Formats: sequence, structure tokens, C-alpha cells
Amino acid sequence: MRTATTAPPPRVDRRAQPARRLGKVQRQIVLVVHILSAAVWIGLDVALAVLVGTSLLTADPELAAAGFRVLVLLAVWPLLLAGFTCLASGIVLGIGTKYGLLRYWWVALKLLINVVFTALVLVSLRPTVLTAADQARQLAVVVDPGMLRALVFPVIVSAIGLTGAVLLSVVKPWGRIRARLSR
Repeated sequence: MRTATTAPPPRVDRRAQPARRLGKVQRQIVLVVHILSAAVWIGLDVALAVLVGTSLLTADPELAAAGFRVLVLLAVWPLLLAGFTCLASGIVLGIGTKYGLLRYWWVALKLLINVVFTALVLVSLRPTVLTAADQARQLAVVVDPGMLRALVFPVIVSAIGLTGAVLLSVVKPWGRIRARLSR
């Protein structure tokens, strides 16, 4: 009599299996959130540029002080919310699509830009804005012009960096990371 033997289950190479991908509708939803959060972030930067530029160029100290009061409302928490939303949705897209987080140079660079700029809001922009707002609250004190110039730099760098991230999304330069590293 023959006995049936069961073969051991085939070995599964986890590296060969594709990662769980987002479905079409899921990917579209996350992509829309990602694009909208980046647009909000860029819009906030434009608003900051207008406020800082107006405060820097006006001769009216009350107008400059009012600009800084509004700047406090826009510069920290809305920027952080937009940055973290963009970061989270970008990570979900990276993990859930063929591009991966560290598979392509352009994705890795966008991730780096997002992490650095979001961190700079907390580390650099927030203290400067809060100091300028404290000065603006005291009507007798005119906001230090050096403080204004310190706020021009982040607005310009952020606009350039975020525009670069958008361009990276469209152009998708440099190819895969491993292909370049193995040469």
C-alpha cells in the first residue's frame, strides 16, 4: 500500500514578493492629499513672503507690527500641519507604490527635503517668529530690521526647496538608487 507523503511547503523568499501596494482608489486619494498638502505648504510660504516683505518695506511701524501678529498665526502650526501631512502621505505613497521610499533618487531627495524643512519650522522659524511677535506686541518697540531679514531667508529657501520637490515629482530624474550605487 502506498502512503501519501506531503511535501514540505515551498520556501517563500520574502524579498521576491512585492510589498503591499495601494489599490488604484487608495493611491489616488493619498496622492490628492499629498498634492493638496504640498499646495497648502507652498501657499503658506507665499503668504509668509507677503507678510515679511510688507513688514520689511513699510515705513508704518503699526503695519509692520500687525504683519508680525498675523505671521505668528501662519508660520508655525499651519506650516507644521502641512509639512507633516505632506510627509505622512509621501511615506504612504512611497511604501504603497512602485517608487518606494529609497528606491529612486528623486523620491529619497523629496523625503529629505520634507523632513529637513518640517524640522526647520520647529527649530529655526518658530523661535524667530515668536521673538518678532513679542517685539511687535509692544507697540512702542519697532521690530528689529535684522529680525525681518532673518525671516526673509527661510521664506526664500522654502520656496526654492518646495518648488524643487514639485519639479522632482514631475521630472523624476536620476533613476534607481541601487543601479547608480552598483556601478
